[in-house]
Amino acid sequence: MKKSSRNRTVSVHYLTTAAIIAALYVVFTGLSAAFGLASGVIQIRLSEALTVLPYFTNAAVPGVTIGCLLANLLTGAPLPDIIFGTLASFLGVLVASCLRKRKYLVALPTILSNAIIIPLVLQYAYGVPDAFWYLFLTVGAGELISAGILGTFLLQVLQKRKLFRK
Repeated sequence: MKKSSRNRTVSVHYLTTAAIIAALYVVFTGLSAAFGLASGVIQIRLSEALTVLPYFTNAAVPGVTIGCLLANLLTGAPLPDIIFGTLASFLGVLVASCLRKRKYLVALPTILSNAIIIPLVLQYAYGVPDAFWYLFLTVGAGELISAGILGTFLLQVLQKRKLFRK
């Protein structure tokens, strides 16, 4: 009986953590959009800083993925962006969850997955005429700022404050 009760507690904690991360992702994307930063060739989504959270918890994988999906739906993104933008974030945080022992590499999968996938989305869903490599560099630069710099800063702060149990 205790084992069942404990598993239920872990499940509730996991789901709650994932839901909070998803909600934060949506809020931070909305905030970025309000300042005109969340879309276009150079995207600086504050929410992408949350992609380092798999360093602390596996609940960040569904949390960021669902948050990205909801944010794309709520901002009126076209269907290819909803599907492939969410896929880019999912792949990034999924690989990041495997890099827990390499703290400073946790943001790299998100940067790369978005830099590779989003240029194609921009070209085909939004009709951006720029070359793939140019978009790779601009999207990558935005992700480097969002996930790389802001995300690593967030990781440092959360680790110092011990807000997540390991």
